[in-house]
Amino acid sequence: GYERDGIPWAVDGPPADFTQELLEPDFDHFMPLSEAAMSRTPCLAEAGIARLVNGPEAFTPDGNCIMGPAVELDNYFVAAGFNAFGIAAGGGAGLMLADWITRGEPGLDLWPLDIRRFGDYHRSMRYNVTRTREIYGKHYTISWPFEEHESARGIRRSPLAGHLERRGAVFGAKYGWERPLWFAPSGVEEKDDLTFGLPNWFEHVGKEHRAVREKVAVIDQSSFNKFELEGPGALSLINRIAANQMDRPPGSVIYTQLCNDRGGIEADITVSRISLDRFFIVSGTAFGTRDRSWISRSLPSDGSVRLHDVTSAYSVLNVCGPESRSLLERASSADLSNEAFPFACCSSIMVGCAPVRCLRITYVGELGYELYIPTEYACHVYETLIEAGDGRVQDAGYRVIESLRLEKGYRYWGKELTPDYTPFDAGLGFCVAMDKSEFRGKNALSEVFERGPRWKLCCFTLNTEQPMLLHGGETICHDGNVCGVVTSGGYGYTVGRTIAYGYLSVDKADRTEGYEIEVFRRVIPAVRHNRSLYDPGRTRILM
Repeated sequence: GYERDGIPWAVDGPPADFTQELLEPDFDHFMPLSEAAMSRTPCLAEAGIARLVNGPEAFTPDGNCIMGPAVELDNYFVAAGFNAFGIAAGGGAGLMLADWITRGEPGLDLWPLDIRRFGDYHRSMRYNVTRTREIYGKHYTISWPFEEHESARGIRRSPLAGHLERRGAVFGAKYGWERPLWFAPSGVEEKDDLTFGLPNWFEHVGKEHRAVREKVAVIDQSSFNKFELEGPGALSLINRIAANQMDRPPGSVIYTQLCNDRGGIEADITVSRISLDRFFIVSGTAFGTRDRSWISRSLPSDGSVRLHDVTSAYSVLNVCGPESRSLLERASSADLSNEAFPFACCSSIMVGCAPVRCLRITYVGELGYELYIPTEYACHVYETLIEAGDGRVQDAGYRVIESLRLEKGYRYWGKELTPDYTPFDAGLGFCVAMDKSEFRGKNALSEVFERGPRWKLCCFTLNTEQPMLLHGGETICHDGNVCGVVTSGGYGYTVGRTIAYGYLSVDKADRTEGYEIEVFRRVIPAVRHNRSLYDPGRTRILM
């Protein structure tokens, strides 16, 4: 077993002459494990202990090994921290790292192991020791759905954290950020229950879901990564690395993917053109180091194009729902009509007394606006919106975003979007500007465009009377034969169905009936849908 109170060793680095020697036996520390083993297998107590083997093993803050090119150094690759799995993983890890070194990429999605999953706060030995001790102690414990880590919390916090906590927010941690997951009504304990069934927050997230679909909600998404790309060659650079056409008028918001040479998706971002030579880039919470590194590798050495990480400069409030326009109009003097402020545009407006960069964009399938607020104004803008809402504004968290985006069919990088699949596989061919003269991955994407994709991202609903929550990795079958794996799943409160997404080979995706998805050993009939489950005509977004 792995004891809960593991002892850190060589925190400042192993001795220079250390070559995997054993350490001194520590019978006191080993005793709880030996007593448990003797209780389960009594004959061990009679056998006695002849020798205690005590030696160090490398563990990491998330329990996965560390592989790939170091961000801060050129041509320096890492393969370390194998969490007692080094011998078993050695062959595969060696092959992948060899490909990474010789070809520039591993040829396989290794995001859970990628060194770029770490952020600046991982340079803190205090963080690493505290979190790694928790990970080590849970090595063989039950891995509960939606379980949050308890150690090393509160590292990065939005200015709104105090406001949200007082309004019942239950927080989770991602990339060091404390993010609101859901809001507990008065009288409800602000805590996740760990279960494989329906969790205690299920009905409360449903309330948030209905507010987004029927009224208006505000979601703190300050943990977005934000970058500014500027310089006389900024347009040329972003057009070379992005699949979509980036030469749009200033004020445009462009959704695009950054692809590798195989056409696989390395990043999924939105880009706002602020001026002729200045672009504002937004990516997901966990991908800051990865996306910054991917873009930085294309920067010219003369400094004529510069990439700035402005994540901490802006807080973000997502104002979403059919009443979001009327709420913002009460809080701002800006003209937010469709004619003045159409979908996929951005502009500087005032909300209350605060300057705000406003993007009309959505990840929930409703009329909505993302407000990028200079950090010192965040609390004022939030208070202004709540006051203007006159009791109709619902606080919402990240759990409801997942439900809403599944209904609408929006993809998530790391689940539906990975380096193994192209935009055409993922149903995002509209984001690929094949008429551009040059961009990374174009040769591979041209082949896919001409012959058609090999894979198809499919949407399923499960035929169950009771709601279920899927967690990814469930088996998809057709006529009893395995044909795919679930990438994302959850419950759609508006459509009243359990939803699953997964890739099928194109020849297996030509039917709508006869599918089954295995969930905790239950084989459940499923139906494949050809269109988005919610508002396929996009009327809600464009209203």
